[in-house]
Amino acid sequence: MSSIELTASQRRILRALVDLSAEQDDPVKGEEIAAAIDRNPGTIRNQMQSLKALQLVEGVPGPKGGYEPKAAAFEALDVDEIDRPADVPLYRDGEQVEGVTVEEIDLTSVHHPELCRAELHVRGGTTAFAEGDAVRTGPTPLAKLVVEGIVDGTDDTNGIVILEIESMRAPVESTGY
Repeated sequence: MSSIELTASQRRILRALVDLSAEQDDPVKGEEIAAAIDRNPGTIRNQMQSLKALQLVEGVPGPKGGYEPKAAAFEALDVDEIDRPADVPLYRDGEQVEGVTVEEIDLTSVHHPELCRAELHVRGGTTAFAEGDAVRTGPTPLAKLVVEGIVDGTDDTNGIVILEIESMRAPVESTGY
């Protein structure tokens, strides 16, 4: 876990940079980050100066320039840096949400007898989701787990969709035991 303390604004900007950089080979322009999180490009440029000072971001000069996250950015966000992560799709109302994939599923209240919640840590942003949306994710790469439920809220700063689980299923396979 990183010891760098980031403001909520810095976390959102850094998260957007990490998500956008995973989708493209070129450096990410400040305007792209601004559009992704609905902020002014000037605000992004100002925050990037502080993120560069923290050695989380590298500025790339020139007409094809922009910003790239450094390895420390992934650590500061507690996100794994994976060259080719598995694609775990996320669906809203039966339609796949393009550009969004689930990185982690945390079951937060399985002990509660009447309520089961999960935090879906997503790459690509949470703005496509609103409270009450029916969502489904999966299958996950190894266990082939599929989780369905209703959005109970989002944490845009940390890229989390909070889900009230309606069902979880995985294929039953013979283990030979």
